[in-house]
Amino acid sequence: MFTVGIITASDKGSQGLREDVSGALLRTLLEEAGYQVVTYEIVADEEEQLEASMIKMCDEDHVDLLVTTGGTGFSKRDVTPEATKKVITKETPGIVEAMRYYSLQITPRAMLSRAVAGIRNQTLIINLPGSPKAVKENLSFILPSLTHGLEIMIGSAKECGRK
Repeated sequence: MFTVGIITASDKGSQGLREDVSGALLRTLLEEAGYQVVTYEIVADEEEQLEASMIKMCDEDHVDLLVTTGGTGFSKRDVTPEATKKVITKETPGIVEAMRYYSLQITPRAMLSRAVAGIRNQTLIINLPGSPKAVKENLSFILPSLTHGLEIMIGSAKECGRK
């Protein structure tokens, strides 16, 4: 079972002014898929705070997967991708390319996503949109491939053989 951390980037959510529907949905979907959510935070759209939360979840909590929701758009306050780029050591662009490709079949606005994904130590970090609908669509599309990627990353699988 893989461990998961969830970060919701939301100014209003961090102040208790908005219910975190996307983070709660992420928790439900990941737990239904057999993942164990061990840490969850709502953080203001502040780059330094997002970085600190990501580093803590990766380096202290040692989660296998860290999923963020929110802060991937064009707003001045959307800084999740910038924070993620600062903490990762390897980019994994195929994940967000696949999400954008899939989402473009649903809405042309998918091209506006600035989400990134990458690895820090033994943690895979993936930015998801803030919309609950987009969270569900994107996560359902990438989830079947994540297990194998996580197994390779942590060393429990040795090869990427074909089936």
